Amino acid sequence: MTKKPIYNALLAAGYISLIVLGGNLVALIDIPTEDNLFAPMGMLALLVLSAATMAYLFFYQPVMLLIEGKKEEAAKLLLKTISAFAVITAIFLALALFVFPFV
Repeated sequence: MTKKPIYNALLAAGYISLIVLGGNLVALIDIPTEDNLFAPMGMLALLVLSAATMAYLFFYQPVMLLIEGKKEEAAKLLLKTISAFAVITAIFLALALFVFPFV
């Protein structure tokens, strides 16, 4: 990924937004709800995909810096990325609680 923490955090937020939008679009489709094994398998696969995507976005560059022996730069990049993502998360929560509470 990039060495710019805001890009990494924005990409993570964008990925989450796409997953939520996709889930909402699927919920609008009138599909008969029959018990089968594919829904839980799909949800578990989505969980694994999401964990791998977030690990890549948050940890790839810091680990590469750590391998290069740049411990301080790696720690700063990781903390800045997490901080940027925390701000984006706070904005999402504020929008959900105060701007669009009943939508």
